Amino acid sequence: MWNPRFDRLCAAVLALALSVCAAQAKEAAPLPAYVTDAFGHPPAVPDGPLPETLRFAVRVVFEDSLTQSAWGRDQQLALTEIAESGDPRLAWVISDMMRFTWRASFDDALAAAAAKLLQIDYDGPQRWGQVTDHLIAWDIPSYPGYLETKRAIFTNFVPGWDRIFVEGDIDWRLVSWGGVLIDDRPYDTTDDACNCIPAADNPEVSSAAEATWLEDDDIVFGVEVNGEARAYPRQIMEVREMVNDTLGGRDLGIPYCTLCGAAQAYFTDRLPAGVERPILRTSGLLIRSNKVMYDRVTYSVFDTFLGHAVTGPLAEKGVKLEQATVITTDWGTWKEQYPDTTVLLERYALGRDFDFRNGRDANGPIFPVGDVDPRLSVHEDVIGVITGTGTPVAFQRSTALAALKAGAEIGYEDVRLELDAGGIRAVGADGADLGSHQAFWFAWSQFHPDTALWQP
Repeated sequence: MWNPRFDRLCAAVLALALSVCAAQAKEAAPLPAYVTDAFGHPPAVPDGPLPETLRFAVRVVFEDSLTQSAWGRDQQLALTEIAESGDPRLAWVISDMMRFTWRASFDDALAAAAAKLLQIDYDGPQRWGQVTDHLIAWDIPSYPGYLETKRAIFTNFVPGWDRIFVEGDIDWRLVSWGGVLIDDRPYDTTDDACNCIPAADNPEVSSAAEATWLEDDDIVFGVEVNGEARAYPRQIMEVREMVNDTLGGRDLGIPYCTLCGAAQAYFTDRLPAGVERPILRTSGLLIRSNKVMYDRVTYSVFDTFLGHAVTGPLAEKGVKLEQATVITTDWGTWKEQYPDTTVLLERYALGRDFDFRNGRDANGPIFPVGDVDPRLSVHEDVIGVITGTGTPVAFQRSTALAALKAGAEIGYEDVRLELDAGGIRAVGADGADLGSHQAFWFAWSQFHPDTALWQP
């Protein structure tokens, strides 16, 4: 006689066997030695959707606790079930909640659950960072439905992200909170106060002679378009992190990621028909310690480092922004080579004078980045560019600069480096600008994991 309970038991056993096989296959996938040396070997990872009991436990801990502002017995029991599940994929959503936890007992319970799932011990107080670093380095996958839970957590704490957290060509596992709110002010509202990192739109400028507030050794990010040059002082960019500007008859969006030492310049005009100029803003989110920017017009998210839209209407249209070169140099050398340069007014620094590179970030990335390509140190400056064949290549700035000053020729495939106002510009075989920029090695190498590294 057919017994439905026996049938369900057989199905459960089969599902468990398949899960174990998948976990063993996942565990057997090789990782680079530098990853396992730093983080050890990952635990086995099951495949497929979560069982209904675990899905319910996730809702209790990560959604009900938000709507009810509660951390009680139900949440404790559900988190225990999650910790005992042996499914390290669930550590992703634990990491997400740890970034926002509002009471010590909740954070302690989350940290203990994550440690059990990942089979790790903590070294010091920065538990959220350690959990996230392990997840990234081991490339632990997320479970089906993960984005829905993550969206509930993030939008509960920061209003305005509801249009940001949508499906797209973005790895939502790697997205974390940078500690600031979204800049969702309308265009050209530079002087409007906000509890965010405030972009500057259409900034006023002065001549070099009028910019008496700048010292010659102050760092600037220089951009030249169609013969018109402009300097964006680091003091301003560390406060604003984003400028929407027009230079040489072209519209530009200029993000600066203080965390990865990268100022970039993207042309935001001459886009496909029907696409309005993107107004770039800081979302308050990070991916591996690199800022996540978005378009205020459509709420499409852009990959800040690569310049292409990854969610929203602009991703659907395949929008990829062309990049202009940014020269990182000192003000004295820039104005000497470009005497007609303009420069942003001092008031855009809002009375602040940060130097994150030599202060807050001096000892390495302050947010989780996971594994880092060991060919260079994490904060080594590189000049990054894409060759004509599509190959990303990085040039160690200090070595390349010394060689160029000594008269050496430096190239890789069709790329050639040139000195420009104390900085470095990459050009093609025909001398055309290739849109290079400077960045920390950890940032360039993680967004271009197959990058070539020029050797002298």
